[in-house]
Amino acid sequence: MAYLAPIHRPSSVRHALKLKFLDRDEECLVVAKANRLEVYVQTAEGLILRHTRTVYGKITMLQKLRPASASTDHLFVGTDRYTYFTVSWDARAQQIRTEKSYVDQADKTGRDSEMADRCLVDPSGRYMVLELFEGILTVIPIGHKGKKKAGDLEPGALGDPVPSRISELFVRSSTFLYPRNPNAARDKPKLALLYVDNQEKLRLSVRCLEYSAGGAGEVGSAEFHPLAGLNEELDLGATHLIPVPPPVYGLLVLAETSITYYDETNQQTLVEPLERATIFVAWEQIDAQRWIISDDCGNLYLLMLIISHEDEVSGWKLDMLGIISTASTLIYLDGGLVFVGSHQGDSQVIKIQERAIEVVQTISNIAPILDFTVMDMGSRAGEGQTNEYSSGQARLVTGSGAFQDGSLRSVRSGVGLEELGNLGGMSHTTDIFALRSHSSIETADILVLSFVDETRVFHFSDDGEVEELEEYNGLALENGTILASNITNGRLLQVTNSAVYMVDLENGMMVANWSTGADHKVTAASANDRFLALSIDGIEAVILSLSEELRLTAKKSFAADTQIACIHLPNVLSGICIIGFWQSAAVTILEVESLTVIENIIVSDDAAAVPRSLLLTQILPKQSPTLFVAMADGNVITFSVDSNAFTLSAKKSIVLGTQQADFKALPQGDGLFNVFATCEHPSLIYGSEDRIVYSAVTAEKATCVCPFNTIAYPGAIAIATAEDVQIAMVDTERTTHVQTLPVHETVRRVAYSTKLKVFGLGTIKRTLMEGVEVVQSHFKLADEVVFKELDTFPLNEDELVESVIRADLHERPRKTAERFVVGTAYLSDEHTDSVRGRIIVFEVTQDRTLKVVTELAVKGACRALGMVDGNVVAALVKTVVVYAFDYGSLNKVASYRTATAPIDITVTGNLIAIADIMKSVSIVEYTHGISGEPDRLTEVARHFQTAWSTAVANVDDDTFLEADAEGNLMVLHRNINGITVDDRRRLEVTSEMRLGEMVNRIRRINVPTSAEATVIPRAFMATVDGSIYLFALIRQEKQDLLMRLQTNVAEFVQSPGNMPFNKYRAFKNAVRETDEPYRFVDGELIEKFLELPSSLQDKAIRGLGVDVEEVKSMIEGLRRLH
Repeated sequence: MAYLAPIHRPSSVRHALKLKFLDRDEECLVVAKANRLEVYVQTAEGLILRHTRTVYGKITMLQKLRPASASTDHLFVGTDRYTYFTVSWDARAQQIRTEKSYVDQADKTGRDSEMADRCLVDPSGRYMVLELFEGILTVIPIGHKGKKKAGDLEPGALGDPVPSRISELFVRSSTFLYPRNPNAARDKPKLALLYVDNQEKLRLSVRCLEYSAGGAGEVGSAEFHPLAGLNEELDLGATHLIPVPPPVYGLLVLAETSITYYDETNQQTLVEPLERATIFVAWEQIDAQRWIISDDCGNLYLLMLIISHEDEVSGWKLDMLGIISTASTLIYLDGGLVFVGSHQGDSQVIKIQERAIEVVQTISNIAPILDFTVMDMGSRAGEGQTNEYSSGQARLVTGSGAFQDGSLRSVRSGVGLEELGNLGGMSHTTDIFALRSHSSIETADILVLSFVDETRVFHFSDDGEVEELEEYNGLALENGTILASNITNGRLLQVTNSAVYMVDLENGMMVANWSTGADHKVTAASANDRFLALSIDGIEAVILSLSEELRLTAKKSFAADTQIACIHLPNVLSGICIIGFWQSAAVTILEVESLTVIENIIVSDDAAAVPRSLLLTQILPKQSPTLFVAMADGNVITFSVDSNAFTLSAKKSIVLGTQQADFKALPQGDGLFNVFATCEHPSLIYGSEDRIVYSAVTAEKATCVCPFNTIAYPGAIAIATAEDVQIAMVDTERTTHVQTLPVHETVRRVAYSTKLKVFGLGTIKRTLMEGVEVVQSHFKLADEVVFKELDTFPLNEDELVESVIRADLHERPRKTAERFVVGTAYLSDEHTDSVRGRIIVFEVTQDRTLKVVTELAVKGACRALGMVDGNVVAALVKTVVVYAFDYGSLNKVASYRTATAPIDITVTGNLIAIADIMKSVSIVEYTHGISGEPDRLTEVARHFQTAWSTAVANVDDDTFLEADAEGNLMVLHRNINGITVDDRRRLEVTSEMRLGEMVNRIRRINVPTSAEATVIPRAFMATVDGSIYLFALIRQEKQDLLMRLQTNVAEFVQSPGNMPFNKYRAFKNAVRETDEPYRFVDGELIEKFLELPSSLQDKAIRGLGVDVEEVKSMIEGLRRLH
């Protein structure tokens, strides 16, 4: 049974709309990213995300409506499941509200539109037309003002859809024309269609819509009557129709080599050629005379009509404004600002200036992800992964974008750090403290660094200048410091391993000191505003009063078999002291002034798991304080602490790593704190939506931290590593961090070498030379650290890179060398039938350049590469071939004939899973020849259903994950213990669901998990829309619980339009369709359990045999995986 959760949400923008959705007086921008709606508001700083919501379906259409009873615009949304619905904004609940539930327009007899689905509203606002199927237009009447009859629609409301057939097929573009009659209600709407006829010629036709409303309870009728259209053939490169508003009217036809103005009343045209051929991809109207237009090379133009005194078009002028991302949609905001929504580059907000543009905001987009590699999993790849939590810290490097927008992106989910300053040469810092040099100032200006045998002090001026102080207020700098802090009455406290010092900040005089004695050592210390707690030799706890100049308040000794591991005096509940013990793995709460025991609890039954760090702080508002206990084995245990009785409850446990964590509280205001946990996987612990969230921090080498709020660096923290000390800003919550290496070429394939610390990139560059498109492919070498290009190898003319892998190949007997292997294909038919591609082996030299070791011409395009038993596996057109690399040459040793064409392969042991472009997946076994016989590739299993595969990966023993071109996922299992031969040869579908996005690449991961883990991470997936998903297998004992929980939660979580969850996730392709997902759990839906009100949470777990806290703990663990 399978589990799926998003790591990176879709970022591709294909649709956007400006409307007054949130407020009647303020326009906002609604952006569609795959299955997500995002609402942005415009501010002086740019666009700010105000709201986001998941839709059950991939969004294909957006339109605005204004019912008469509404104060704001309603949003019409259409999806790829042929459904549509309308929503509005609920200002009181601050949520999207469904106004019209989904209407299903699916027609199994209809042929899907070859172009994108379109939604048009006629200028009079009376009709909406949907283009979903070839030769069918769906008319939806919109209620309008005027005399009403019984059963008439409310103005602005949608009526029942009415299909109408037309003869035009393959419609490239369509638009309603502006009515010329001042009384638009009398004018029948005119629809212009740009289509390809049955002779492959491009034509323009105009039809008028005649709609008749039905009687009571009956559906109306609609007909599109043909009018006189444009008789002559249009430029085959024509792609867009633009309606021209009054007073000019008519329409514009955008083509590759010309722009045509067409007047539909007198059938006149005005054609003017372009100076340079181009392909237009998007347009937006600025006013009645001007439009902005972009092409597929990223050029942005301003088109202006030249109009005579008689309101006739005499020509047009096209001015180049600048270079932008390749646009999918353009939205004119106001004041010269334009939103550029892009599918294959970053979306942008640009400002139009005189013959120029300025990019004022960039919105990151990693779509389309053509390939990716897992660079590390929370620790450096190849140096060992530690636990399931590390999958949430994975660093993925993607090949994103296309052509001039192509780039290499490093994607990592976690809490980000922005380095502000650095103190070099500070190796082996043991602890770090921030102090105020005067009691009258509110910000820190002193940084104390503790080392094993010394303490160093640094002063930070208001402008950030740093000065090391030789001495500071009499502190003992010749010893390491265990604790240093400002305390009340303008005093300073320092604790070393043998003494305690209290210093007056005003005069630098020693106020008091306390010594352990010659034979005793301080092993741990903690202080709040009232007391100082010390652990002496690990067997004695001492409480000193800070208000009474270190007077001994309490002392308690413990037996040698009950040694103190850690001690903590909280600020939030200052009347208690908390101690963790070594041998008993117990945590004890004591009354601070007498050290009498209030509460004692054993936190672990494992003798190796003992408490090593404690912190009690307020992390969630309006709730009890939380006690964090870091165990030596890497677990963190939390308790809720009763503020009156000081009892512990609501125990939870999570894994941060294999080593103990150390906690530091970071103030957030209003008495709340975040917690920074330093371990091999540093984490920020923060409160969100009344729950505690653990998130990886991009500070892998941190050893200790402290808050460092200074005038020069307000809100900063100080971070000590093994080499230096950094001053940095830390995010307050987890986000996705994307680092970009612009390549300006399509990064089609990515491979990563841990040993060489480089990426191998297969790229495609497109340029225009004298109006002719020239494509050139390269294999590039890029450094992993500085993310820059090291070397490039150009391929032959008309040769494209198809596949790239890193491989260990035999160079000499008993010795292997790391190499990059590249597969290519030729575009042109001019090559002989025997040469359709190449396999090239590259060596990376010592000076980090590329050197060709060998190359082999092959008879088919090399779509995919792999390694089996030290040999190279190549997926060629209709064939999979195994080549032996014999000391510098590639020799064919075995081959297998595929059903059609292999698109991807994955190798496990001696088994090769082959994803066929039409015939799903087959499993082939590679065996060495015996007694002089040749090696063989033998088919051992096959999935006998039709599926247009795009990617495949092995996710478990004899289990494979397949993705198809229609957005479905299937888990296939080979039953090697089947009774009959047919049983053993048939791949069984054990799980399937519709993802709704096409997956380009699946990468297997191996993450050791604990025995209690709910799921086992197995793979990452990347899609065309820029999404990255974590795929996992559910442990058998948790399968029933998660499936039933998903069913229950789906009842209480309503998506916009009230689309059923099962219908949304049900498998669907051209051959078959199911009613619900099969043995697949949607992690995004499961995690919404945490957002439900407590009353609905109780209902959602009814009959599951678990309580709410157990389910919350389980789901929080699942969230930490990504």
